[in-house]
Amino acid sequence: MAVPTNKQNKQNPKTEKGGTYNSYASVCELYIISFIPKSFPSPLSSSSFSSSELECSLHSMGILFSSSYARKAPPSSPTLADLPESCVASIIGYMDPPQICKLAMLNRTFRAASSADFVWESKLPPNYHVLIAEIFDQSVQNNHSKRAIYASLCRLNSLDEGNKKVWLDRSTGKLCMCISSKGLSITGVDDRRYWNRIPTEESRFHAVAYLQQTWWFEVIGEVDFPFPAGTYSLFFRIHLGRAGKRFGRRVCNTEHVHGWDKKPVRFQLWTSDGQYGSSQCFLKEPAKWSFYHAGDFTVVNGNVSTKIKFSMTQIDCTHTKGGLCLDSVLIYPSEFRKVKAFLNHSLAS
Repeated sequence: MAVPTNKQNKQNPKTEKGGTYNSYASVCELYIISFIPKSFPSPLSSSSFSSSELECSLHSMGILFSSSYARKAPPSSPTLADLPESCVASIIGYMDPPQICKLAMLNRTFRAASSADFVWESKLPPNYHVLIAEIFDQSVQNNHSKRAIYASLCRLNSLDEGNKKVWLDRSTGKLCMCISSKGLSITGVDDRRYWNRIPTEESRFHAVAYLQQTWWFEVIGEVDFPFPAGTYSLFFRIHLGRAGKRFGRRVCNTEHVHGWDKKPVRFQLWTSDGQYGSSQCFLKEPAKWSFYHAGDFTVVNGNVSTKIKFSMTQIDCTHTKGGLCLDSVLIYPSEFRKVKAFLNHSLAS
């Protein structure tokens, strides 16, 4: 086999064994540069500069970054691992939490920088102290790093004897809430002639309320919680038909579904500061879970609790209705309607 000449190596630097593209450190250098926002505050001044300008600045600091046009750096040249930890922390502070966690795997410097309190405090909701007091005991705030607090808030945290779950969206740090059917006031729910509790794997709470038949359908709920400032949307998660499994496959019995196409169902919400929202629609999509949008509300001060009352009603007694599974009520940031696939086609809006 012919040995490549030096001329061939110069023409094909990417294929040179041990060259720039076969160096793990060099790949990592290019990797972080690709993550840096187009502009962000300079650590040295209040002006902004691009990622390419950052690279030049780091050159001037003695940190050599390789590129497709750079020659192979001598073994003694500084590498990505030589970046000051404070510099790395300042950069990754402008990234999303999933990106920060990925970069933490590069080397020890990035792992240490990704644990800096000021990095994760910027990802937490402004009222995270209030949330901690509401969800956990004081020891969590006093004895945990900001990264650990963020991770704890991103878990499904139970409230109200497990009837409510609260968590932060891992990518955005926005607060979400889910209220089970057991945490709602349902007219006639204790009468087995009308309602049953059905265990299911299709619910976060592992059970749903199933309506067999009724004349008067009314569901009411309340929540009093210190939501972070922002705009939120409230949804009812509903399924027409009784889902189950047969021979390991999902099946749905819709023979008892009736009455939901006669008159529309009305959804409403009220807040303690006078906001009101409502919508109505017919329930028409059997055999699938649907999200019915009741309305939106805005929180201005996240340091105090916002009380919300909401309802779902169909109280026209000229006909019966039945065959409905009520799983839960969900409260999400309104912006999620554009980015969460399961909310893109929410109904009753």
